[in-house]
Amino acid sequence: MELLEIKDLSFTYPDRDVPALRSLALRLPRGSFTLLCGASGCGKTTLLRLLKPETAPRGTLQGAILYDGRPLDTLDARESAARIGFVGQFPDEQLVTDKVWHELAFGLENLGLPNADIRRRVGEMASYFGIQDWYHRETDRLSGGQKQLLNLASVMVMNPSLLLLDEPTAQLDPIAAADFIATLRRLNRELGVTVLLSEHRLEEVFPIADRVVFLQDGCIAQCLPPRELCGALRTHSFAQALPAAARIWSALQTDAPCPMSVREGREFLQSHFSDRAGALVAEQAAQTGEAVLEAKDIGFRYEKDAPDVLRGLSLTLYGGEIFALLGANGSGKTTLLNVLAGLERPYQGTLRIFGKKQKGGRALYHHGLTLLPQDPKCLFLQDSVREDYRQLLAAMQEPEARLTEVAQRLQIEHLLDRHPYDLSGGEQQKCALGKLLLTRPRLMLMDEPTKGMDAAYKQEFLSLLRQLRQEGCTVALVTHDVEFAAEAADRCALFFDGEIIAHGTPNAFFSGNYFYTTAASRIARSLFPNAVLCREVAALCGGEAR
Repeated sequence: MELLEIKDLSFTYPDRDVPALRSLALRLPRGSFTLLCGASGCGKTTLLRLLKPETAPRGTLQGAILYDGRPLDTLDARESAARIGFVGQFPDEQLVTDKVWHELAFGLENLGLPNADIRRRVGEMASYFGIQDWYHRETDRLSGGQKQLLNLASVMVMNPSLLLLDEPTAQLDPIAAADFIATLRRLNRELGVTVLLSEHRLEEVFPIADRVVFLQDGCIAQCLPPRELCGALRTHSFAQALPAAARIWSALQTDAPCPMSVREGREFLQSHFSDRAGALVAEQAAQTGEAVLEAKDIGFRYEKDAPDVLRGLSLTLYGGEIFALLGANGSGKTTLLNVLAGLERPYQGTLRIFGKKQKGGRALYHHGLTLLPQDPKCLFLQDSVREDYRQLLAAMQEPEARLTEVAQRLQIEHLLDRHPYDLSGGEQQKCALGKLLLTRPRLMLMDEPTKGMDAAYKQEFLSLLRQLRQEGCTVALVTHDVEFAAEAADRCALFFDGEIIAHGTPNAFFSGNYFYTTAASRIARSLFPNAVLCREVAALCGGEAR
């Protein structure tokens, strides 16, 4: 018997004419690992939340959801809490206590287990997840990766049979994301936990999934093993979201079996294209613009006796360039953006923006500098996106026509009358970006701008960034999205120990890294040492990349 069965499921949100989900039918066998993918707004989060009674949204539900052969709504609160685990996209939103050990014990305490059982299960789970070294730390002092791992451990200590995850790696750096996915694989293979995972970052997940469910416009368009799905989507627009090995294979139009992992991709190239080995002739980025931001010897700490977050950091951004900063969770990248934006004041160093020493104030943000924060929801104050935009236009003394212009540019006209909090993560990012564009910025600072975006919109976002660059706007983005940074940036840099320790053009930067690099680089570097994009690898092999 399947652990979970969905029969002819449809769901419509209140005051909406179009269903978010339509006629879904799906079975999850016990111990299976199922990947849920699709474009932003296709219904992935809605489906996952419907499968966890405590998080189910309000609306009209048709069809049936059976858990272990029983209607899901017949589970009592205790059984639902213990048997169905849920890990969301935002690590901070799931933490409820101030200490790591208490977070692990919190769910068990609410179930009323004896102290001896709680200590045993918490100790065992902390050891399994390697949490011992930070067991007594405060939760607000953890990095993003540690918080998400703690969320997972706090769910697993309840001993669930079904684990639901909604883009859990969206805010994790590449190393933390790979570790998190590896932990999920262990839970599935070693403990028999049934996993249903929604993800946009498919590189690490595709090779370990038993099946992939491809959602499109609220319907299940495909439900196949990963390798078969790659073949079925070979000419589909979603193919650009597939793992790098599959994208390279697709571009080369070969009859060989589709490679899924980095290892299989490397073997595929060695077997079929080793005679084409050579280096890519990479263009050098020319820094012809004037410096729009100059930071010299910046030092910053949050408290007087606390350790430095920024240590003598120096950075120059040039007019009309796209600059990408990468680094581990908790390393201080967001702090750096806040300092550059004037939200935090350094205790040493100088900062000049547009040739003037920064003094803060509203003038800096009027047709000048903008900051897209990591959580886009904090930019919205009104009950609809349109009202929020109008409020900002009035403050900026801009005409109403500016709203229509930006909405058309980002293709978000259909979202203007929606409440910002009712949008998907990717849709919130689009609307938050639109609010920044209303100010006609010359320098845009962005913290994880592609978080929650599907592959198709990333390409649209890339085109937008390039248009902004042509218009003279400078963009500095902090990102964990290595593939996007390699495609979009003129310069990339690595942040570590409070300073920038390496920077260069994408080809030079990523080809010299082992972990902070693209999957295409890991696949092809033995044959094509400085190729870092799938299209570059495909071109060197004589194919045409998609």
